[in-house]
Amino acid sequence: DVLPSPEGPVPSVSITEIRQYLRAHEIPFHDGYSCLHTPSLFTAGHADQPPQAAASAPYTLFIDKTTGSFLCTATLAEGTWQDFQANVELRHRGIPPATSEEMEEDMRQASEDARCIWDRALPLWELLDEEETNKTKAMFGISLVSNATLKRFGVRYLRTAKSLVFPWFSPRNATLKGLKLVRVEKKGNTIAYLEETLPRIDSYHNLFGLPLIGCRDTELVLTGWELDALALHQAGVASLALPRGTTCLPPALLPYLEQFKRITLWLGEDLRSWEAAKLFARKLSLKRCSLVRPGNLQPRPLEALNQGLNFTKILRAALPASHKSIISFRQLREEVYGELANTEQVAGIKWMRFPELNKLLKGHRRGELTVFTGPTGSGKTTFISEYALDLCMQGVCTLWGSFEINNVRLAKIMLTQFAGRRLEDQLELYDEWADRFEDLPLYFMTFHGQQNIKTVIDTMRHAVYMYDITHVIIDNLQFMMGQDHLSVDR
Repeated sequence: DVLPSPEGPVPSVSITEIRQYLRAHEIPFHDGYSCLHTPSLFTAGHADQPPQAAASAPYTLFIDKTTGSFLCTATLAEGTWQDFQANVELRHRGIPPATSEEMEEDMRQASEDARCIWDRALPLWELLDEEETNKTKAMFGISLVSNATLKRFGVRYLRTAKSLVFPWFSPRNATLKGLKLVRVEKKGNTIAYLEETLPRIDSYHNLFGLPLIGCRDTELVLTGWELDALALHQAGVASLALPRGTTCLPPALLPYLEQFKRITLWLGEDLRSWEAAKLFARKLSLKRCSLVRPGNLQPRPLEALNQGLNFTKILRAALPASHKSIISFRQLREEVYGELANTEQVAGIKWMRFPELNKLLKGHRRGELTVFTGPTGSGKTTFISEYALDLCMQGVCTLWGSFEINNVRLAKIMLTQFAGRRLEDQLELYDEWADRFEDLPLYFMTFHGQQNIKTVIDTMRHAVYMYDITHVIIDNLQFMMGQDHLSVDR
């Protein structure tokens, strides 16, 4: 995914400009947590009505306060702020707005592939014998999740791939739009869960459990894993699972979360989940969010179910995301204990390929700046591309700003490092490795040579909001600064 280049950046829009535009065109709206709500331009009957008549229409169109992009939950039409303005102009000229048919065409193929897998998968409670069902449930740690719960969520099992199949149904017409496959892999004493999605992960905008949410539900627990959502639902708690776990909360999902007055983020049992919860709460509006702090007595929801813990007690102990400006040690007490008890996790995410680097830096931590220096040709870029790739493969969302070498060359270096082989000698393997590389949470800025710092910072800020970037690489600083800055503040 390439972020906008200096020649054609996405024009930024402020919330004030959005409000002024809506008022100028007599489009009624009200303020939500992350979005402005307006009547849809795309629903039949309202597109050609005057604004006054549209005011009584349901407010199904949501405009993101940070980016201006919109989504109509009634028709699934979406686009940028510029697309929204274009559709308003069309309406004034009496032309019906453009619909999202082209976008649906792109999704249709993924839906067909998903349908083939879905038809081959069996409901978990309908396997040949009870023993196979129990064995499968034990393998995924869901022995205590009832068949009734699995049935409500439509969870199936694909025997050939030994995978649980989680469906993604359209919120508009309940058609199957995609799937997530989850299988278990044992590595020694540890268990790893491997996931695969249809469509590809960046187009997979499922909030697992959305069809079971009622329009009157005002409280929600947001989890990072489908199995956790099952455990919470069984305990009588309204819950949804994010499609990319703790990696990212795509802004496209924010409209579906607008109805909730209170959201509790219970993402996992490690400090990465805690950091992600704090990041996501800022996107969702701090004043309505609470966070479940990971700890021995507060494991992830599925583990809490298996241990017979009291869900109500855990959720009551959730910390408000928005602290006042002054706090006492009592409020910090649990966090300080967490830092002392989890020194390894606090040190950061370890590099898998560089044990010596772990001794020096301990790990990658948010909010820190590391500067690598060395003479020209000493291998800084080659090393840093592998250093970043290592973290990216562990789910750290990474943004590259390469001002010295172009993105094609950089991507070639990283792909070679990722595959661990010379792909120019084995071109028949290119597509297989490229597909796997494409699924990494890796993004590139398209700047090259000397740049205006404000433009670069704005692009980074946009990337952090859109893709939850937690690691930015600038290669290299003097190219970004340009020669004329050297006499000023270095």
